[in-house]
Amino acid sequence: MKWLSGLLCLWSLTGCVGMPEGVTPVSGFELSRYLGTWHEVARLDHRFERGLSQVTAQYSLGEDGGVRVINRGYDAAAGRWRQAEGRAYFVQAPDTAYLKVSFFGPFYGSYVVFELDQAGYDYAFVSGPNHDYLWLLARSPQVSEALRARFVNRARELGFATEDLLWAQP
Repeated sequence: MKWLSGLLCLWSLTGCVGMPEGVTPVSGFELSRYLGTWHEVARLDHRFERGLSQVTAQYSLGEDGGVRVINRGYDAAAGRWRQAEGRAYFVQAPDTAYLKVSFFGPFYGSYVVFELDQAGYDYAFVSGPNHDYLWLLARSPQVSEALRARFVNRARELGFATEDLLWAQP
């Protein structure tokens, strides 16, 4: 019984670092270029961001060699900013945009960059461990209509519920 409990515990700690079927992480990823502030342009809704607007994610090098993550958004209902700090680590090689991120102790979730503006690192399409998590991040709060359409089309091809996307207000 202890063995089964241990196995279930281990599975719960690692079970959320998979990726959705069809999603492939970007290769040739350069963390140093990805660091800095990203604006959330679109997302699928989930409880930990529900009701937030003007959401940003700031990535910097952590003291332990990982990535320090600070997510911040405005909660209009509460009339205040909310912030969460986490850490991320590469799941595979450091040039593969597949990381595990934690905001809650030993529990990790996937962070998979599956499309990235390789020239300027100006936008990123990101998924979580399954089709319930999807983000369009950009260096500025607004993106072109062409990029929005590209994101929706690519996400739809991969099986994400693009009709449920929440778009940031300009």
